[in-house]
Amino acid sequence: MSDDTAPALTALIAEKSIRLTETATDKFDAIRQVGAALLEAGAIDASYIDAMITRENTVSTYVGEGVSIPHGTLAGKESVKNDALAVLRFPDGIDWDGNEVFVCVGIAARGNGHIALLSQLATVLMDPAKAEALRAATTSAEVYELLKPDPEQEE
Repeated sequence: MSDDTAPALTALIAEKSIRLTETATDKFDAIRQVGAALLEAGAIDASYIDAMITRENTVSTYVGEGVSIPHGTLAGKESVKNDALAVLRFPDGIDWDGNEVFVCVGIAARGNGHIALLSQLATVLMDPAKAEALRAATTSAEVYELLKPDPEQEE
């Protein structure tokens, strides 16, 4: 595996990092919850959550289709112990700068790993049916199925 090839998204999500019935008071509460899931998975130090908040204050992590992808700043990379994802679903939605978000996919990545992960996520989210299914997912198995690599794209 070369440095520019990221592992499959599903390989980076611990079962306990998928939470599908969450509620949040605002986008910063949601980001803190995503950070807490990454922290509980052992992927980050607590300081990475602050880096995620700093990133959001700099540029919105809303990507469309009711999804945001909170991640830390470059300065926060030293707080990442290992690459990981957390998927939190907020069935009631959260106001994200005037957009409604139902799913937050938190990214913790060392080096430039986040770029390949963002690319893989974008592939899922560009398919409106997959994005809708992710927003509606009620089991971790559904999340894993939606995020697993497309065999056509592995070549």
